[in-house]
Amino acid sequence: MSRRTLGIVAALALLSGCGGDDPSTTPPLPTSPERLRLEEVATGLDSPMQVVAAPGEPGRLYVVEQAGVVRVLENGSLSPTPFLDIHEQVKSGGEQGLLALAFHPNFPDDPRFYVHYSNLDGDTRVDEMEAGPSGAAKVRELLAVDQPYPNHNGGQLVFGPDGFLYLGLGDGGAVFDPEGRSQDLGTLLGKLLRIDVETDAPDWEIVANGMRNPWRFSFDRETGDLYVGDVGQDRWEEIDFVAAGTDGLLNFGWDVYEGDEKVEDNELQGGGELVFPVAAYAHDVGCSVTGGYVYRGSAVPSMRGRYLYGDYCSGTIWSLRVEGGGALEIRRERISVPQLTSFGEDGDGELYAVSQAGAVFLLAG
Repeated sequence: MSRRTLGIVAALALLSGCGGDDPSTTPPLPTSPERLRLEEVATGLDSPMQVVAAPGEPGRLYVVEQAGVVRVLENGSLSPTPFLDIHEQVKSGGEQGLLALAFHPNFPDDPRFYVHYSNLDGDTRVDEMEAGPSGAAKVRELLAVDQPYPNHNGGQLVFGPDGFLYLGLGDGGAVFDPEGRSQDLGTLLGKLLRIDVETDAPDWEIVANGMRNPWRFSFDRETGDLYVGDVGQDRWEEIDFVAAGTDGLLNFGWDVYEGDEKVEDNELQGGGELVFPVAAYAHDVGCSVTGGYVYRGSAVPSMRGRYLYGDYCSGTIWSLRVEGGGALEIRRERISVPQLTSFGEDGDGELYAVSQAGAVFLLAG
């Protein structure tokens, strides 16, 4: 097992809690010199969870609402007709609901798309759907996982650069993973998973274990590197990084480690290479990390190559660069989003932020 070296002293202080008597206090970070703006592009949404662009559809975005509806945002206007409405099949509230949407890489030529939601019993489902002239229809169920508690359902569903569909699932809920699911390879809970949707009877493969609640993750569209925002227990919120081309099972450490701090007096049980976060922050500045994206757009050239992420509770947004597997130039940006549930990017790499209060914003300089 190896520890990924952090790139700068400030990042190391973040993870170790240096600079104060309280190990769960975040040392001050520099404020960005950038004068960023957030332009409101949609409002009046019902508890939006995510904004997604479909391949081959410039000017159109899809907004996932927690209750089970997907709205179409085209050229700044919300269509009165939803793209998808499965609210009668969805249990919504708290950390449950329609949590994620992913389009097939060849959409719309291949009209399939995928949804991750809580069914009426509160259990996790991933369905393959197909868009058609008269609406969307279910093709098949790809995943059915019972949830022992109503929290830590994970969230993200996205195609990776390898063409596989990736899903992040939380540890099943409660506190400190009481049944040890995150380190148990016999369950899909607490795991990063992937599946080949082109096969007739696909199986989910465990890519990584030791996850508490990977609410949002993304692949850098230019490099293929993976960034994961994993929600902490009561001390550390973390950003994990995996370089493109990394092989073998990974272990993100939960529930033995929170951040890189050992919180349980036992050893990892799930195997895999131990991966410590490249950045973390304590609960004096937030309470629930929302993973973001590496900015690859053109509207704000000075931000290109920086990874942006934020916190649901405080609305704070930070950014960093990764070089040689370590985080550099971690800083707080001069923008914030209340109830930040997700980031998203369009076909040009421009970045959006979603507020559960009902709005979607575009990053601008």
